Amino acid sequence: MKFLSTFLAILVALFLVFSQVVYTVDQRQYAIKFQFGEIVSTQVNPGIAFKWPLIQNVSFYDKRNMTMTSVNSDNIMTSEKKPLLIDFVVLWRITDVGQYYRSVAGDEESAKQRLERTVRGHLVNEINLRKIHDVISSERDKITAATRLNANEFAKQLGIEIVDVRLRRVDFPTDVTTSVYDRMRAERLQAANKSRADGAAEKERIQAEADRARQVIVAEAYKEAQTIKGKGDAEATAIYAKAYNADAEFYNFYRSLEAYKETFQGRNDALVLDPSSDFFRYFKRYRNGKP
Repeated sequence: MKFLSTFLAILVALFLVFSQVVYTVDQRQYAIKFQFGEIVSTQVNPGIAFKWPLIQNVSFYDKRNMTMTSVNSDNIMTSEKKPLLIDFVVLWRITDVGQYYRSVAGDEESAKQRLERTVRGHLVNEINLRKIHDVISSERDKITAATRLNANEFAKQLGIEIVDVRLRRVDFPTDVTTSVYDRMRAERLQAANKSRADGAAEKERIQAEADRARQVIVAEAYKEAQTIKGKGDAEATAIYAKAYNADAEFYNFYRSLEAYKETFQGRNDALVLDPSSDFFRYFKRYRNGKP
């Protein structure tokens, strides 16, 4: 029993010593070995490594891409002296872990703060050279590419690399936004009023053309109707003349019958005339069925 206890104690002691001597570096990490606070070595490849216990220690740092987002919206002037609110995000990673530790003592927040100041400065320079339309739409990629390229010169001094820079937000300040929206509203209202005025003018033009066309059509129709009527009257006159020439007495008799028909429309119609007038000539000649 005593032997077993001693054996277990030795195993535990060996395990503790082994854990203090051996350490493992993950593939997602860098490792720095220190001795009395000084860098002894850096390890960038994954695997098992050794250190002296008590006098050496190891710190690990992330090898993967990390994100830094601007804390406050920056009020940046364009070349037109118009302010824009800019938020940006930076994708970065450690490339030289030794230099990274010597520059910021391995403090990630300190690295982000220095990186943010650098990126902001170069971003301001790029936006100062451009107009609002360029910043908002057409040249955003150019702005971020130039900012990344210039800021990387400083980032190398920190042992890091800027992988990408993106504009997360580009907007007008509140007071400017209100005036911009008011101007846009006024411009849209002006355009709407112009469209209404153009529509009213077009309506008047179309209506005038329609009225003119109607008058022309009516005039031509009236002209044609009068022509047809004239021809009909001429043909009727010719027929009447022909009939008169063929038998004048019959023609006069027919005309008298037409006159009687037009005069006496109903049973109660009355006409006061001299019985000897020419109007009753055929009544007198043919009364009682005898001429």
